[in-house]
Amino acid sequence: MSYTKQEVMDFIRQEDVKFIRLAFCDVYGVQKNVSIMPSEIERAFSDGISFDGSAIDGFAEGEKSDLILKPDPSTLAVLPWRPTHGRVIRMFCDVVGPNGAAIECDCRSLLQKTIKTAHEKGVDCLFGTEIEFYLFKTGEDGEKTLIPFDNAAYMDIAPDDRGENVRREICLALEEMGIIPESSRHEDGPGQNEIDFRCADPLTAADNAVTFKFAVRTIAAGNGLWASFDPKPLPGKSGSGMHINISLQKNRDAFMAGVMAHISEMSAFLNPTDKSYARLGDRKAPRYISWAHGNRSQLIRIPEETTPGRSRFELRSPDPTVNPYLAIALLIQAGLDGIEKNMALTGPVELDLTAALKEFTDKLDKLPETLEKAKKIAAESEFIRNILPKRLLKAYTE
Repeated sequence: MSYTKQEVMDFIRQEDVKFIRLAFCDVYGVQKNVSIMPSEIERAFSDGISFDGSAIDGFAEGEKSDLILKPDPSTLAVLPWRPTHGRVIRMFCDVVGPNGAAIECDCRSLLQKTIKTAHEKGVDCLFGTEIEFYLFKTGEDGEKTLIPFDNAAYMDIAPDDRGENVRREICLALEEMGIIPESSRHEDGPGQNEIDFRCADPLTAADNAVTFKFAVRTIAAGNGLWASFDPKPLPGKSGSGMHINISLQKNRDAFMAGVMAHISEMSAFLNPTDKSYARLGDRKAPRYISWAHGNRSQLIRIPEETTPGRSRFELRSPDPTVNPYLAIALLIQAGLDGIEKNMALTGPVELDLTAALKEFTDKLDKLPETLEKAKKIAAESEFIRNILPKRLLKAYTE
């Protein structure tokens, strides 16, 4: 449900809300929040809530540290793991300066501007994420370990799959928050799980991805576990990806061609940690810039279409350490570039690249093999420099 300001204030009064979390993300997609009391909600909507922006990665220098949170009422969600009496709600916020203008490193605002640009050019697309994570045990004092919660494998069931009840709790909590999971299952690695979402508009999809990680970590902790979104937490085991499904009504091939043309320039943002590159090229995680129908060893796969009137493709290189707002904004911009330049899509590679001969794979372009190489490519990219402000580019490349 999408709420108005008045509906939010009515909800607070009628539903015994005692705390309001105003949520936002730093430049790396790490969620932050400020809690306010119900008596402050009108001021939050009219004037915003100020905070020290210099304490948030990438946001502000010391001499320009005063920033303001302006809540988006349409994103109201109840935190279902908090008490029903004295409820806690959460709203995502735009981050603005004292003049009311969005700051340049607020990636949620950057995505909103990108969506507007795409719409003005006649391009509307939907995004859906498939996010993998590991559940690990904690020690006697609650310290994190790398001992998997179970030793089950892909799509195993209980009792081998010990994460079944945790996933169920996560899915029910997300449903209460207005996010409808499409499917959930045990993944290939020990203690590894995946929950997928239906496609949504780009901003909602990014909000949902941030909410998902928050919910998973909270519910895991409530079960005496900890959830890891590390792209490669266990050497020799499957890494965790955040596959992104993109659905369009037209121009899919040109959009795909744009994504493939700029994928190396975007890798520092889609795969922003050293562990990201330990995952790429291992098992089913892609290494090469190629696409195919159905084949999960490729960078992009086109699944069998089940939604009339729309064409979908799945990008398989991103991982859960991305800032979803930044990732989706860049993907839209790459797709727009493909459409505007009428880029031609290369032919499919209908081959399992995990078992292909070196003589064949040597002919394919590769994704960057290290974070340092990805950073260098991004820093030198005219495409990236034309999209991202200098401060945001610097945060990822220096």
